[in-house]
Amino acid sequence: MRTFSALLPPTDALDQLADAIAPLSGHSVDEERLRWSDRANWHLTLAFYGETEEYRLPALDEGLTRAARGVEPFTLRLVGAGAFGRRHLWVGVGGALEPLHRLAAASAVAGRAAGTPGGTPHDAYRPHLTVAYGRGSGRDLDRPLAALAAFEGREWTASSLVLMGAEDRPGEGTRYHVRESWRLGAANGRA
Repeated sequence: MRTFSALLPPTDALDQLADAIAPLSGHSVDEERLRWSDRANWHLTLAFYGETEEYRLPALDEGLTRAARGVEPFTLRLVGAGAFGRRHLWVGVGGALEPLHRLAAASAVAGRAAGTPGGTPHDAYRPHLTVAYGRGSGRDLDRPLAALAAFEGREWTASSLVLMGAEDRPGEGTRYHVRESWRLGAANGRA
């Protein structure tokens, strides 16, 4: 199973983002050129671990417990938009970025210590939430990118680190689920 660590924005923060996207996702021209990501899969990846064997999960669990314990809850907000390679449309992250980067770095260290095949190098980390994928030319993202550039969601508190599992389902695409959760700054770490 593919695994990654993440933060999950609260429902009302995702509601604001969904409201901003709604006018963009209903245009037939865009529907032909964009594949909008499923809201149920929206998250902020901290570190991607790739295919992770079951026997590595206890060590990953231990490392993520330490990562969560080492960072107190902090505030974030979803802001603006950007694109990776003109194929991935994302909404950015603002707020307390220093603890976010520390948590991402500690999560990557946990993955490497557990021997997972993936891992996001800390210096390459760019917090974002992917909302759509382009299917054609790079211009596919122009209109939604411009429309979301000024997006500014409400502030929310990141209080839990989660380990997610990714499962490919025929006809449904990829589905994510929470495998484990830890409270940030908590002595025992368990959420």
